[in-house]
Amino acid sequence: MRAYVRATLLLVLLAALAAPQPLRAEGELRLAELGDFRLESGGVIRECRVGYRTFGTLNPERSNAVLFPTWFGGTSQDLVNLGLIGPGKLADTSRWFVVAVDAFGNGVSSSPSNSRQQPGRSFPAFTVRDLVRAQHEVLKTYLGLERLHAVIGISMGGMQALQWARQLPGVARRAVSIVGTPRTVPSDRALYDAGLRALDTASTLRDGEAWGPDTVAALIAVLALTPAKDQERNPPSDAEAVLARHDFTNLARQLGAIAGHDIYKGPAAPGKAAAGAVGAKLLIVVSSNDLLVNPEPSLALAGALKAETLVLESPCGHFSILCEGEKITKAVSTFLNRKD
Repeated sequence: MRAYVRATLLLVLLAALAAPQPLRAEGELRLAELGDFRLESGGVIRECRVGYRTFGTLNPERSNAVLFPTWFGGTSQDLVNLGLIGPGKLADTSRWFVVAVDAFGNGVSSSPSNSRQQPGRSFPAFTVRDLVRAQHEVLKTYLGLERLHAVIGISMGGMQALQWARQLPGVARRAVSIVGTPRTVPSDRALYDAGLRALDTASTLRDGEAWGPDTVAALIAVLALTPAKDQERNPPSDAEAVLARHDFTNLARQLGAIAGHDIYKGPAAPGKAAAGAVGAKLLIVVSSNDLLVNPEPSLALAGALKAETLVLESPCGHFSILCEGEKITKAVSTFLNRKD
């Protein structure tokens, strides 16, 4: 009888060890090695690496994963530093298993500034579609995730969230775009093109050469795309000190991806035709005062899909996440927790 009890206990223990276990994480930076990663253009990122951090607990059903890509010039650490990940935060780790992923060109994932084989201008141009494909590979290969509950993104991250919904229909159940856009409109592209020219000029200046006022102004406008708001931490007279903290080729590659962003590339066209091509429920958050990313394409997509929207009216514009974070967090929480 005693032998039978011991055998039974042993079987129970072995079954428990074999069962899927909740995946716990502390948010440390990890690097996924993707080898030579082929881009949409046909180019290749050699020795491709993607930085990521995980927070919270993956449930036994593996159904509570939320992806949080980075914004222009931002890192996964910035998402933490600005208080966007954690219990009760925008990405609520008491409910969701959050995966924060660093975009190419941010100095953490493969970038002109850290590539051994393709440094500086030899680093290939990439697209938002490339970012999404790399993220999908990381999720499958390194975390064993075939499905996501949601993708949340701000600014360039919001562009990635919408690209996820269009490019990989059905993989993410929900997508939240905060001051992002499904496509870059000509008025925004004019700003980005000016920024790209300024970045090119600044990167070719030798030590001791002065930056022209037009170059500084264009670069500050470009940096305004990041919610980190570097320009607020330094007085305008110290603009060059702000810019000196950034690698211009990194910024240029990311800005090029933004300038060419368009989720409608392919078989679907803007408007009603998009409804059959976007395979996720959407929450579209825009600011009516956004001077950096035109809100109209996002609102048009929301109208075509009858998606949920939150239109912010504060003068913070593109930086609404910093001024109206509580309102946005509440809307996102309600949307992600809905049962439909």
